[in-house]
Amino acid sequence: MTISTRAAAALVALVLPALTGCQAFGSSRPETTGTDEVTTAADPYQTHSKIDEAESAFTRDGTFETHTASTGIDLVMTVYPTKATPRTHEWYPGGNKYFTFTFQAYDLDVAMRDPFKNKRKVYLSHVEVTSSSNSASGLATTPYTLDADPLDVTLDPDPLKSAKYGQLITSPKGSLEVRNQVIGELPDDTTEVTLDFKFKVWIEKAAGSGQYVQDTIEEKMPIFIYKSDLPTRVLPIAIDAN
Repeated sequence: MTISTRAAAALVALVLPALTGCQAFGSSRPETTGTDEVTTAADPYQTHSKIDEAESAFTRDGTFETHTASTGIDLVMTVYPTKATPRTHEWYPGGNKYFTFTFQAYDLDVAMRDPFKNKRKVYLSHVEVTSSSNSASGLATTPYTLDADPLDVTLDPDPLKSAKYGQLITSPKGSLEVRNQVIGELPDDTTEVTLDFKFKVWIEKAAGSGQYVQDTIEEKMPIFIYKSDLPTRVLPIAIDAN
């Protein structure tokens, strides 16, 4: 036997017991079948029925955005859940549910990055939000209302404004932002809440003209509410979080 042959034989002698030991260790484990299931503790907040996607874009997508054209101005409303209750598929009758909404105007007659002086000014003089709910029992509630001067509710404490027409909302210099609004406790059998937004706007006829026409923009947004014996889970957030 050559040196290389003796080395190879020694290596086999060392490896075989090790492999045999692995097989013996593995054979002590219980065999599993294709029917075995791994179970974990269920999170009750994840248990809900499926929503028809046509019912609520807000619930389905986690945001809701509308574009309304008025004399070449694109008026954009965006609504989204805040970080306190971000999971729209876990909005239940119990507990608070938080959302933020914004409203802004874009002059589509000029390029997005044109100088601001070339854009028509749009002002917002009043914002109103009413609501209604649907329930299996037919009990009607009004879970959220707002009737305000935009200057009193927008996030910016010192927005650009006009004494006659209200808050400037022309992008990029102006925007209404109303944060952390709350929909509170609802009847246990509530299935849907609808928010009805109304914005009274003043649109400049031509950039720099100082002449305005008035319009009222109205948007409706349905929110699906899931059945649960648990309240909506509210997460702690920083005071400046949204």
